[in-house]
Amino acid sequence: MDTKQLFISVVIPVYGCELCLEQLYLRLKRTLEPISSNFEIILVNDASPDESWNTIKYLAEMDSRVKGINLSRNFGQHYAITAGLDYAHGEWVVVMDCDLQDQPEEITKLYNTVSKGYDVVFGRRHERKDTFLKKLGSFVFFKILDYFTDSKSDNSIANFSISSNKVIRNFRMIKEQGRSFPLFVKWLGFNIGYVDIEHSKRLIGKTSYNFKKLFKFAINNIIFQSNKPLQLSIVFGFLISLVSCIFGMYLMIRYFFLNQPVSGWTSLIVSLYLIGGLLFANMGILGLYIGKTFSEVKKRPLYVVKNAIGIKIND
Repeated sequence: MDTKQLFISVVIPVYGCELCLEQLYLRLKRTLEPISSNFEIILVNDASPDESWNTIKYLAEMDSRVKGINLSRNFGQHYAITAGLDYAHGEWVVVMDCDLQDQPEEITKLYNTVSKGYDVVFGRRHERKDTFLKKLGSFVFFKILDYFTDSKSDNSIANFSISSNKVIRNFRMIKEQGRSFPLFVKWLGFNIGYVDIEHSKRLIGKTSYNFKKLFKFAINNIIFQSNKPLQLSIVFGFLISLVSCIFGMYLMIRYFFLNQPVSGWTSLIVSLYLIGGLLFANMGILGLYIGKTFSEVKKRPLYVVKNAIGIKIND
């Protein structure tokens, strides 16, 4: 294959990284040009509160290979990735973060590995340079997600990857509101490889993923990806019914055969509160599924583009 003719797309969601963007562009340019002179860098501004969009416009005016998509509001990282992938035309498509923790130089490792016959290669952060709380939150998130979705995840793997155009074309067909780029790519079932990469410390700004956002992201993925909470609520219901029947039989034996009086109010109130709490919990779980179903049937767009540079947006 003539690498000079190979077309590579790099899709990067942007939020709170204005000061990183110029350095990111320069490092990407130095890394990609030895692989192929034909590439595009798609920067998707997810309504960043800083001047990221102005920086993206400056870079696009300086180099036509830089393209920008400006979303109308903050939709979230995985929606921004979806927007970028919808307008990526590369034979191979790289997805990475904008904060330089995903080091552009590691794209060479991804490309060298994918050329061995894989459809997708994810970067494995063998030594994460995140804070203890972020690593703990990530560990808990994946443990909960794996339990409810009956899968096996690796919290050292995030979005940093390279995928063939065939994978991206099929990814675009998934229109679910609950978005997760790595989960969707793994679900597609193509040949996936992994390679160890160097992960860098975040030198500028701070992550927007706090524990609350991670928890919400986990709940959304569990509800969209699995029916296990509904199955567990049924199991709990049967268990409570079984325990209630056994306890009722025990009280009847005490009263009719052992002539022992049965104290009523304490056990009755405790039982009512227990069953009432379980009913409310099950109704809440069911309500979440109904709410997500409602979100899906509305068929709203996954994102809205305010304006773009270097890309023709379909009206």
